[in-house]
Amino acid sequence: MKKLITLLTILVTVSVTAQNFQLHRDLERGHFTTTFEMFKPDKYGNTFTFVDFDYNATDGTSLAYYEIARVLKTEKMPVGLHVEYNGGLSNNPSSKNGIFTINEAWIFGANYGKGNAKWGFSTYAGYKAFTGANGEANFQVTATWYWNIIADKLTCSGFADYWTQEGLFYDGNVFLAEPQLWYHINKTFSVGGELEISSNFGVANDAIKGRPTLAVKWNL
Repeated sequence: MKKLITLLTILVTVSVTAQNFQLHRDLERGHFTTTFEMFKPDKYGNTFTFVDFDYNATDGTSLAYYEIARVLKTEKMPVGLHVEYNGGLSNNPSSKNGIFTINEAWIFGANYGKGNAKWGFSTYAGYKAFTGANGEANFQVTATWYWNIIADKLTCSGFADYWTQEGLFYDGNVFLAEPQLWYHINKTFSVGGELEISSNFGVANDAIKGRPTLAVKWNL
């Protein structure tokens, strides 16, 4: 899932709403993924949302995944309050489970970020409450970053998640990271890609796996 770095624009352009559309080609699994992101700051913090669609079924969409997060933070608060919801639905033809719901979850925690025009990061840690986890307690830690290697031309950005999912259909600790590299043709269009790095993500397998993509991005 993409949840990329439009939210980090708060560190540089705190009054601008950011939106983008991405098209990724998964080079290993041979399918397309589209991502739409929106970030909107205000005087009480910021709101970030994104939706992913995978197109890996013979008749179209094989996965839909959604996140929305709200950070409550004013200029006088060194740390923001983070509330997040995520969930989705999968119809993966390669899965033995067929059509299934991705367990929805709420995250409640604290958020901290810092940056400038060259680089920046944001991180949060929180309690993660899964639907269907039989009351088991879980947590998630997330970090996002950006690095403008060449101003207005080349950017490295990405995120890393680590969470527990005790009480679900398979227990364990999950790691997911998606570093991206973008070359900006102009202010509207970028080309690049990402490398999805995961462990225990989607299947009970502790091995670290990497899946590269090639992508285009349209800043709306």
